[in-house]
Amino acid sequence: MPTDLRHELRQQKPFGSLAHEAFLSIARTESVLREGIERVLGPRGLTLTQYNVLRVLRGAEAGGLCRNDIRDRLVARMPDVSRLLDRMEAAGLIQRERSTEDRRLVLTTLTARGRRLVNDLDAPMAQAHEEQLGHLGAKQLKSLIALLALAREA
Repeated sequence: MPTDLRHELRQQKPFGSLAHEAFLSIARTESVLREGIERVLGPRGLTLTQYNVLRVLRGAEAGGLCRNDIRDRLVARMPDVSRLLDRMEAAGLIQRERSTEDRRLVLTTLTARGRRLVNDLDAPMAQAHEEQLGHLGAKQLKSLIALLALAREA
């Protein structure tokens, strides 16, 4: 039987509404899932957002992406992508190069180190996802994905 959120949070009073309970349940679930992923990324010196950038850039392949394209593709929005990219460049994970055709355009690509790191994380991340959600069947996962998509549409 699933854990009762009120019990898990040690809350005595009932929630104000089902919508409130659902919101808190999503937030609590995100926190628990994030902690599990951070246990994989932390020893490698990465945050979840940095890992997301590495994956986005790997998907962009050799052409790279400009800062705004990276920002728009991140799972969790963040206001200051420039500073994030500065830190990742200083760590040797990415490189930025100004376009020769349009000097306003700065393309960001993975370095060899960044590519190795994101590739090396594929198996541990897949295992973490399996440990976190693998107990749900395919039908349950599809339902969860659909329900979360509906919630995001609001």
